[in-house]
Amino acid sequence: MCLGIPGLVLEIPDGYYGQIALVDVSGEKRRVNIGLLEDDPVGPGDWVIIHMGFGIEKTDAAGAAAAMSGLRMLGSGEQP
Repeated sequence: MCLGIPGLVLEIPDGYYGQIALVDVSGEKRRVNIGLLEDDPVGPGDWVIIHMGFGIEKTDAAGAAAAMSGLRMLGSGEQP
């Protein structure tokens, strides 16, 4: 298992062969490579899990919230 951060796809800019997305990650806009998700294409409004600048998994709002909750718990040092 790897740690990933959820992000909301805002747009797919022209160019880059459709492999770059502008993604909102905790309020910051980031460019994310979505080329690994070509079998399950993403578009504006979709949630993705990001690892090392790459979109590695498509998810939904509930999955994104669960991922952020887990990351916050890890950052706080709390025990489950």
